[in-house]
Amino acid sequence: MIIQISWKNVWRNRTRSLIIMIAILLGIFGGMFLLAFMQGMTEQRLSSALKTEVSHIQIHSEKYLENNDFNQYMTDISAIDEYLSTDKRVQGYSTRIIIYSLAKTSEMGAGVRITGVDPENEINVTDLNTKIIDGSYFENTRGMPIVIGEKLAKKLKAKVRKKIVLQVQDTSGKTFPSAFRVAGIYKTTNTAFDEMNVFVRNKDLRELTGFNENNAHEIAIYLNNRENVTAVENDLESIFPAFTVESWSEGNAILAYMSEAMDQYLIIFILIILFALFFGIANTMLMAILERRKELGMLMAIGMKRFKVFRMIMYETIFLSLVGAMLGIIIAFLTITYFAKNGLNLSIWSEGLEAIGYDPIVYFQLDTSYLLQIVVMVIITGILASILPAIKALKLNPADALRIDN
Repeated sequence: MIIQISWKNVWRNRTRSLIIMIAILLGIFGGMFLLAFMQGMTEQRLSSALKTEVSHIQIHSEKYLENNDFNQYMTDISAIDEYLSTDKRVQGYSTRIIIYSLAKTSEMGAGVRITGVDPENEINVTDLNTKIIDGSYFENTRGMPIVIGEKLAKKLKAKVRKKIVLQVQDTSGKTFPSAFRVAGIYKTTNTAFDEMNVFVRNKDLRELTGFNENNAHEIAIYLNNRENVTAVENDLESIFPAFTVESWSEGNAILAYMSEAMDQYLIIFILIILFALFFGIANTMLMAILERRKELGMLMAIGMKRFKVFRMIMYETIFLSLVGAMLGIIIAFLTITYFAKNGLNLSIWSEGLEAIGYDPIVYFQLDTSYLLQIVVMVIITGILASILPAIKALKLNPADALRIDN
């Protein structure tokens, strides 16, 4: 009975009830919209970085990471190669030779990171072959091919089939210039990566540097499931203790921090919205109590127990919160579904976003667990917001309330 009365009371002053419901709707919609936007942007950045820049796991020699010294390489990697080729958790792996050096054209020069790869294996680890915007991925090129980023190509004024001279170091420490021909130009969502990284074939670098086929500076590993990273890392560390095994979170602290901190930031943001809604709901219900003092006093005068009055006010507040929240969740869900499929185009800020590694088209993403959390938090907010107005109603003196002149 109290529940039915409370529901009818909500609609006695439609304007006031609709205003507070719309406020709750907008708050929940805004919170979920931002949640999905930020989660989608974060996941896109992480997925892009893992597939293009860092991979899930990397293996190096024990001292290589101290200063990226060319002579600190792994020897006798055949055992690792054999192990990874039989591990079903591994989607692909790539052995690499890495040289930090200088790239020059007749126009300009720039510092670069030269990565020697096996193109056939590399496509199972990175998606660089899908990022080619001009030319090809190590194909249809005479001589020694090189793939460079669009940002670097503009800086060096290099074009497909044009020559680039790299300063290469051999195993004896001697450096010398070597001419490569641009096979393709790639473009990722990270212009800093594009400007710094060039890719050549492993076999070309081995011939130039005298690097043994069984040696490598780095082995990059991409797994079928990101959830297996810790398990695979632990297995590799126990089987190959002579090498340094790092997961993506250990090798890239910024990505790890971004991934771990984002959920916390989003929850804090939702709590701030609910905190604001708390005061809005409480204020509205206090106004309603003041307007209905005579009515509430009459109910208590004819025998309604104070606890039932308390419950009635609480139910009214919860109804206001739930209706507004559910409408907000439904509208937000439809909006998020649309942007999850079509993406939100932020191309007008593409230059700034790509400078920090973000795609200008953001595809929204929201874990379903967040929906349940938001509903629970809204209910709790409604209950807490109803306590003060309900206590105010309990303090009414029926005799005094009946004397109020409406």
